[in-house]
Amino acid sequence: MMKLNEINNIISDTNSITRMGKIIEIIGLTIIADGPNSSIGDLCHIIEDDSDNIIYAEVVGFKKDCILLMPLGSIEGLKAGAKVINTGTHMKVKVSDSLLGRVLDGLGNPIDNKGPVIADDYYPTSAEIINPMERKPIDEVLSLGLRAIDGLNTIGKGQRVGIFAGSGVGKSTTLAMIAKNTSADINVIALIGERGREVREFIEYTMGEEGMKRSIVVCATSEQPALVKIKASFVACAIAEYFRDKGKDVLFMLDSVTRIALAQREVGLATGEPPATRGYTPSVFALLPKFLERAGANKNGTITGLYTVLVEGDDMNEPIADAARSILDGHIVLSRALAHKNHYPAIDVLASISRVMNSIVDNEQKQAAGKIRNLMASYAKNEDLINIGAYAKGSDPMTDKAIALHEKIESYLIQSADDKTDFEITKNELVNLAKM
Repeated sequence: MMKLNEINNIISDTNSITRMGKIIEIIGLTIIADGPNSSIGDLCHIIEDDSDNIIYAEVVGFKKDCILLMPLGSIEGLKAGAKVINTGTHMKVKVSDSLLGRVLDGLGNPIDNKGPVIADDYYPTSAEIINPMERKPIDEVLSLGLRAIDGLNTIGKGQRVGIFAGSGVGKSTTLAMIAKNTSADINVIALIGERGREVREFIEYTMGEEGMKRSIVVCATSEQPALVKIKASFVACAIAEYFRDKGKDVLFMLDSVTRIALAQREVGLATGEPPATRGYTPSVFALLPKFLERAGANKNGTITGLYTVLVEGDDMNEPIADAARSILDGHIVLSRALAHKNHYPAIDVLASISRVMNSIVDNEQKQAAGKIRNLMASYAKNEDLINIGAYAKGSDPMTDKAIALHEKIESYLIQSADDKTDFEITKNELVNLAKM
């Protein structure tokens, strides 16, 4: 019955005059067909005469008179001569309020055994980026519930921020804390390239029932085809845009930009692109702004974007981290050194910055944050001397005060996973700390 329904959907989505081609060659993940006439981004169906299996593929390029397709599923068992049918449309995703609390795959299909998604509308995964003249200025605070961010690196509604960290420093836990504690109306979370084991753990244990009530999770695990990982990010963007257009404040979280870049590199190399910076193809750097710029505020609502960047070897200047930082409106750095000290969330306040903070907080908080940063910088500068007892008290008044307040500042920044703090309380605690 499911196959019959799937075929009926294909028939309804396909033009009455169907132009078909056939597969003539498969090289790696690239499917080469002799037709039909297509445009880049067209969604195609591949059907074999002796099988009821339907494979979805997208047109990614052309070579002489042939079209190049990348599969959106497994191609095992696919034979030369299979029919290629162009639907004449780009990929769209079902959207409605029934998505809340659901878990979807990279193509927008539910995988949580809670039944089908009821569609109020269909949103294209390749929607246009907001016209710059229609973007609302970022002038309102969005609380994320973490003192290290709300107090010292305040985020605004519609801002786009990168979370930069190496592996195993607590990115997923930090995202889950934000999802549970944020003042946003809805969370849309894209998990790209995660281990299959981690997805359920993240949803059931890290997020929990409370975090999932107002969240939608889109996941494409590490064994999925490269194009599915890329599509998963655009599916999540489309869902976030639907809720923004309904006037909601949406928090969009994507983990991670690096795995999308690796997937796009795989697609680029398969279609014949030359490798450029550290083996990344030019299309990788063209892709990044296409989904990073889709967050933001319009006349209806806001999408605040948090994008994790998995830096190779803790090198914050590697190509993807550098490119993402140049596009985003700020960055939060997670420090392995802090994680080793059991300092969680392991946010390196001095290495992090919110480019809109000065525009959205009052002078009292701005001055308090500046004072605390100065004290932290002074302590960091003299930390080795302090630890070995070589620092002489009275040598520097700023350092003396930094030493006196060090434990209180650390206590302010350290936060357990179930510790939720209101923004006003966070601000008042920061101001009081700066006055000591």
